[in-house]
Parts: sequence; structure tokens; C-alpha cells
Amino acid sequence: MTAQEVRLCGLLLQEHFGNVVEKVGTHLIRSGVLTLRALAHETKLPLDLVKKSLCVLVQHGMCTFGAGRRGPAGPVEYRINCERVFHMLRYPRYIYTAKSLYGDTGELIVEEILQRGQMTMSSTVKTVADRLTHNMPEGQSMDYSEVVSAFSQLVETHFLQRCPLASAGSSSSGAVDTPLPVATQPTEPESHPDCYKLPYINLTGQGKRRRSSEDGEADQCAAKKCGDDRIYWQVNFQRFHLHFRDQAIISAVSCKLDQSSSEIVRTMLRMSEVTTPAHAAFTQALSANEIFRALLSSYNIARPILDQYLSLLVDDPMEFVGKTGDSGGGMYVVNLHRALANLARATLESVVQERFGSRSARIFRLLLRKRHLEQKQVEDFAMIPAKEAKDMLYKLLSENLVQLQEIPKTPDYAPSRTFYLYTVNQLPTARLLLQHSYKTVGNLMERRLYETKENKRLLEKSQRIEAILASLQATGAEAAQLTEVEEMITVPERQQLESLRHHINKLDSSENQVDETIFLLKSYINSTQASL
Repeated sequence: MTAQEVRLCGLLLQEHFGNVVEKVGTHLIRSGVLTLRALAHETKLPLDLVKKSLCVLVQHGMCTFGAGRRGPAGPVEYRINCERVFHMLRYPRYIYTAKSLYGDTGELIVEEILQRGQMTMSSTVKTVADRLTHNMPEGQSMDYSEVVSAFSQLVETHFLQRCPLASAGSSSSGAVDTPLPVATQPTEPESHPDCYKLPYINLTGQGKRRRSSEDGEADQCAAKKCGDDRIYWQVNFQRFHLHFRDQAIISAVSCKLDQSSSEIVRTMLRMSEVTTPAHAAFTQALSANEIFRALLSSYNIARPILDQYLSLLVDDPMEFVGKTGDSGGGMYVVNLHRALANLARATLESVVQERFGSRSARIFRLLLRKRHLEQKQVEDFAMIPAKEAKDMLYKLLSENLVQLQEIPKTPDYAPSRTFYLYTVNQLPTARLLLQHSYKTVGNLMERRLYETKENKRLLEKSQRIEAILASLQATGAEAAQLTEVEEMITVPERQQLESLRHHINKLDSSENQVDETIFLLKSYINSTQASL
């Protein structure tokens, strides 16, 4: 792993789990594989704290374990899963997606499971129903059956899956819903035959307005009473990533062509979203007849119009859709690898334009299209004066966004008998930009943590006053009392709070935008590696 990736992992672990887990996780990243005793010795932390830290990491799927170098009889060795740590950067996006697809209930289900790593279905249903009931007007409550329905939909669409944990071994005494690690490494979730099979749970009733002190005890007995105490569920991150990829492709088609074209591509992706393997270069082939039947009537796309749109998509230079046969009115696929390559290319061009200007972006696009060009050819094709073109090429070359290839006419590499060709290698350039993106996210996180730490006293005071106001409003206090409490924050403090919240919101928004770039580049790199 690069230094920027290690730094970002440490920041994410620190923000979500604290300094101790961050120290254990970062040391595991740098060391690779370690036993429990070696980890405690090298980090100079008490053995009990290291055990609890590993328990947290295993609970959230960020640490794997298995037999060490000495075989099954030797001590268990632990290894950090860095990709899983990076997923924490995308938690708000997972929760927002669940909300947009399945409403508030789906949002809270995904949020609860992300917070705890893994949960039983009965415990999740009760917790979510209680949270929804708490936010309802007095006298109303959320029925368990509605939460079970949302949970079932998330499982049916593969956004949730069973944890691939061994059935042997009882639950850990240290935490709720935490199976005890065993000496054998769990298999992949997809290899489990019942990965998406819902258990039968005997759960009827409605959510309650519980006090926070009752939550732990209620969750512990929930699973045992309902008969699913051995079945834990986790978020299927890969399925969310496929959804993000599909949305990016649909948005690109909409911008390039029109809304109707994007709805046709959306329909093709929806029909093959569960049947297409994660790293496939193409979706499953679909006939024009199947696509027409699956189109929603609200789109108002007649069959002749559909054929015209499909022909337009196939002939488009972006090559998002390809034709593989003529049966059933024509067999069509979505070219996923080509789509990701075009999205990554557009991202690279956008970065060059923002950093170096439109003329440099013109040269960059020209090299991407023509592959290899001499300096004189770049000047002519881009229609840029020689001096400016030379400066721009050297600036791009110094940033490793453009490469220079030497092709000698003779073995002595004499400059007068050598061709100097400029080129852009998209894959290495994408990897370079990915590392820059990791660094940018790390800087944004550090700045946000610094701002929060510097204004800690003011934030705590604001939270206390908000809690007092909520308590007074719940008891029906008079307006004079509420005004008196609100005036405990002075006008300068209120202005400082508004400015702080504005800055933190901007930093959060920037993190999410950079993460979208990270996701696109990472998807393109993984797709390219899978196709080799």
C-alpha cells in the first residue's frame, strides 16, 4: 500500500472507532500479518485493548484471520482488509441510496447495520421500528411487519446478505451480535448457498418508545426469542457499488444523448443487475422484444422508436451499447468496461482542464485520441503556438500526465536520428490521479477534524442548549423560558457556529465529490485488470 492509502485508512479508523483501534489497524496495515501477541508487543498496548480492537475490526469485516505459518496448531494470524476500511468513506452514500430506493425504513436499516457491522434480522427490525416510533407523534407507532417488508426487499435486491461466519462457536461475551472468531477463515458470502435466504422469524407487534438504557438488554434477547440468533446480516458493498456504476452510466448517456436513451439503458441494466457477474465486461444479452416489454409505460416509447434509439446507441462513438445478434429483434448488451473507460477518460480530461486550463486539456484529449504525436504534430493539430504548446507539454510531462517515448532510427540513440513521441497511457494516469485523490480526501478529513477540535467547547455548549430546548418543548414550556435558554448563546457565538457549520458542510460535500472520483477510477482500474 502507498503512504497516502495508509494515512487515509488511519484517519477513517480514528474517526469511526477512536485512537486505539486506529493504532492497531495502522500497525497491521504496515506489518501485513501478525499474531495477537506480536501485535500487542509491537504496539505496546495492553493485551485486553488489542483483543477488543481486533474484535471491533472483525465485527465490521475489516480484519480477517486464519491459521498462521505454523499451520492449524499454531497461533491465529490477523490481516487488515484495507478495501473494507475505505468503504467507510462511502457510508453516507450507502445510506442515502437506501433512503432513495426504500424510504426512511430502508435508510435506518442500512444505517444500523453499518454502525454495528452485522446484526440479526429480528434485532434490526426491533431497533429500526423503535427509532421510527420515537420520531412519530404521540399515540402512533411503526408496525414490525413494515420494517420486515423493507428488510426483505433489501435482501431480495442483494443489498443485504448473510455473513459467511462459521456456525460453530458461541457469541462473544464482549459485544452484542458479535460471533466469536474461529481459527478457520470464513468463506466468501457469495459462495454460501443461503446467502440471500430470509429466515422465518416469529415477530409481531409494534415499535416502542424505549429508553436508551433498555436497548442493549432488548437486543440481546430479541434474536433468541425470534429464532434467528445464529443468522447475521451485513451490507453487500459490492451490490451498492454496482448500483453506483449503473447510475454513473445512465447519467453519462443522458448527458451525451437524451433522457429517453438513458431510460432504455436503465431498463437494460435493471433487467441484468442480479444475473450479471460483478466484474463482467458486458451485461447479459437482451433481445429488443424483452427490452420493449420491460420498459415502463410512462416512458411512452413505441417499438419503432425503441429500434431507432437502440441503433443510435450502438452507432454512438462512446460504445455504451453493443449488438451481439439479430434474434428476437436484435440482441443487445451494455458494454460495462467500455463505459467505465469513457467515464474515467472524461474524469482525467476534467482534472487536466481544471488544473492546467482549456488549452492543456485540448492537447491531452488530442494525445488520448491520436495515441502518439511529435511536438510539431501537437502544435499543428491543436492549433496552438509552438512556444505555448512546448510549455504545456513539458508541464504535463513533469506531472506524469503525459509520457515521452523515444524511437531511435539507429542503435546509437543520436538525438538527430530519434523520434520523440508524446503519448498518454490512460491506466497509469488513472492510478496516479487515484493516489492524488486519496491525498486530497485525507487533507479534507484532517481539516474537518481540526476545525471540530478547535471549536469543541462551542459545539458542546450548543449541543447542551439544544438538548435543554428539546426537553422543555417536550414538557410544554412557555415561550419566555425557551427564549431565555436560547439567549444563553451570544450573538458572536451564534455567528461563529453558523460559520463553522458552513465550513464543515463544504468539507463534507468536497469529501463526497472526491469519493465519486475515487469510485470511478477504482472501478475502471479493477475492470481493466479483470479484462486482461
